[in-house]
Amino acid sequence: MKGFKEFILRGNVIDLAVAVVIGAAFTAIVTSLVTNVFNPLIGAAFNATMLDEALIVTIPTLDGGEAQLKFGAVIGSAIQFLIIAAVVYFVLVLPVNNLLKRTFAKQKAEETPADVPPTDVELLSEIRDLLRAQAAPAVGGGSHAAPVLESRDPHSENGPLGSR
Repeated sequence: MKGFKEFILRGNVIDLAVAVVIGAAFTAIVTSLVTNVFNPLIGAAFNATMLDEALIVTIPTLDGGEAQLKFGAVIGSAIQFLIIAAVVYFVLVLPVNNLLKRTFAKQKAEETPADVPPTDVELLSEIRDLLRAQAAPAVGGGSHAAPVLESRDPHSENGPLGSR
């Protein structure tokens, strides 16, 4: 019973229940729109009072009767689907995606520290450059500066410290 209670009280289940109820109410509005506006308009183009009565093909049955293929009704259902999909996309999906992008961008900016410490390789490169800079004036001036070690590729076959 405890697991069921946790499942029911989980936020996703409640959000899903709200979505189903709103979806059912929204479907009633779209069905009314298709039935009362689009069907008569498209039906008028096919010389029928409703789209459900347009594009009907009658075929004979095996028992000598007739069956009707109602292509107009299928077109009406397709229109209804497209309207629902467009409204769901533009009213729900697109705004939520934009909100999530802004939220994640803000969180990412807050999480990224302003001063990222340099890596070991960057520090070693700076030390090498400083040593080279100190040794450069000593070459012409004749002072007794310490010799600068050549930098080696850490990935060479001899390794960073030369041959072993």
